[in-house]
Amino acid sequence: MNNPKEFYREQISIHTTSLKKIKNQLAISSTVRLTVFLLLIAGIYFGYPNTQIIIGSIVIGIAAFIYLVTRHSNLSYVKNKLEKLIEINQLELDVFNGHIDDLSPGNEYIDPSHFYSHDIDLFGQQSFFQYANRTATLAGKNKLAEVLSANSINHIEKNQEAIKNTSKLGVWRQEFSAIASLVNTTVSVSMIQKWLQNYTSFVPKVMRWLPIVVSGISLVMLILLFTEIITFNHFLMWFFIGLGITGTQLKKVNKLYTDSNQAKDTFEQYYKLVDKIENTKFESVLLQEKQQLVIHEKEKASNTLKKFASILNALDQRNNMMFGVLANGLMLWDIMQCYRIEQWIDKNHNKVDQWFEVIAFFDAYNSLGNFAFNHPDYIYPKITTGDNILKAKELGHPMLNTNKRVDNDITINHEQFLIITGANMAGKSTFLRTVALQIVMSNIGLPICAKSCDYRPIKLISSMRTSDSLSDDASYFFSELTQLKKIVNALENDEYFIILDEILKGTNSKDKAAGSRKFVEKLVKAGATGIIATHDLSLCEIAIELPQVENRFFDAQIVNDELYFDYKFKDGVCQNMNASFLLKKMGIV
Repeated sequence: MNNPKEFYREQISIHTTSLKKIKNQLAISSTVRLTVFLLLIAGIYFGYPNTQIIIGSIVIGIAAFIYLVTRHSNLSYVKNKLEKLIEINQLELDVFNGHIDDLSPGNEYIDPSHFYSHDIDLFGQQSFFQYANRTATLAGKNKLAEVLSANSINHIEKNQEAIKNTSKLGVWRQEFSAIASLVNTTVSVSMIQKWLQNYTSFVPKVMRWLPIVVSGISLVMLILLFTEIITFNHFLMWFFIGLGITGTQLKKVNKLYTDSNQAKDTFEQYYKLVDKIENTKFESVLLQEKQQLVIHEKEKASNTLKKFASILNALDQRNNMMFGVLANGLMLWDIMQCYRIEQWIDKNHNKVDQWFEVIAFFDAYNSLGNFAFNHPDYIYPKITTGDNILKAKELGHPMLNTNKRVDNDITINHEQFLIITGANMAGKSTFLRTVALQIVMSNIGLPICAKSCDYRPIKLISSMRTSDSLSDDASYFFSELTQLKKIVNALENDEYFIILDEILKGTNSKDKAAGSRKFVEKLVKAGATGIIATHDLSLCEIAIELPQVENRFFDAQIVNDELYFDYKFKDGVCQNMNASFLLKKMGIV
């Protein structure tokens, strides 16, 4: 069994050592760059008025400086990545200590109308999403939320193998996350996709060869100037002709630059992520299938995306005033890059959606694999086709403190309904959420918090947390009825595991008892499987009439004038309620 904490501490140590070396290299690099710059200034100063020496100093100096800047930039990238890797590993250690506040809660995915997500705290503060999410891209985050909410029972064993595979790739997962985290993308993938699909070309066809011709002539003119065959005024005249040609397309170039600049960081990020996917050997069939979507016989998707990122970066050089003016006057730089952008879009815009989807998938499964890695004591449910829907030993909630958590056994058969009674705070609602989350996790392919589990896949639907809505003019009771109606309608089209917590709370006790009984009878008649928790002991009498219904309870006892809970799941009906005791204990009555 792996030791996650030991792995994270070891990674922090490795990356900290590497970071110190990189910082030393960066200090040396800065000194060398300054030296080259001073030598360039000295060459111009002492070479004046010799044109050959000045031009030679400028050309050699600029070439050396560009090389050193590029090298320094690469070293800075490595430094930033190492710092991010240290941060990633420290975050995991913090999560083990119960600190998850720095993780995104996914509030934007909260949906009270969803079949189960709102009831089981799937999203929001202190939610399962916040606990498990390690996505580094917005698309990956959306994909993870989609996976958790899908309520699908297809390909569970295939998903299990994919999660097992990613769980073993600890270093790869962290590299993937670090690379993705280093680029701050400001535009959503969907907006980029829309831009590529709807783009209309504007660069004239003549610009396919004109920049090459102009660049060639400029090189000849520069040589003639260097050899003093022509004067500087002749050279300057040619330079302004180039600026004039560029100016004819300036408005359209500026529009394309604005749009492409917003996408630049995304493509810079994504080509590196695709490269990580392409160059990894996966064991899982599902991961291999996704990998094949970015591997092509002629050219890898990473190379294609890298070329586009390079073109976008080349156009971005126009922001360097000196380079922009010189390059546009001598090479028609902006027009040349715009033409290259348009050619790339025309050739590849239909492939981008698929590549982006693959990135989102791996980012989401990175989180799922990380969750599995962090819980080596969890087990993957055995998928069955027998009569048991769920047969679990020592089932527990994955987000409860392991030192305080009380695990329980549960067996529930197909078309069986359990009625759970118990005192306040005895653990009914927590147990319902434990079972619900186990079903969601199992359907996704995740390992669950249990000693063993046989599971026959089934979709989930619940009614545990209902609220009124002033904006919709809907009362609490009407909201409850709407949710119950949704359950009945869903059962007409598919099989669901139903979890209910104290239904019909919005009406009087007599109506509640009668209504709850009729609703359970309807569910049983429909062949439903599920659990209902209630304080209404009269509902338990239905088990006498219907063999599909069985009673279970959570107990509460008063020991030495103190309320005691053992949180154990037991057969039968609860006989000990605690409301009166608590009212007296707290001095309310």
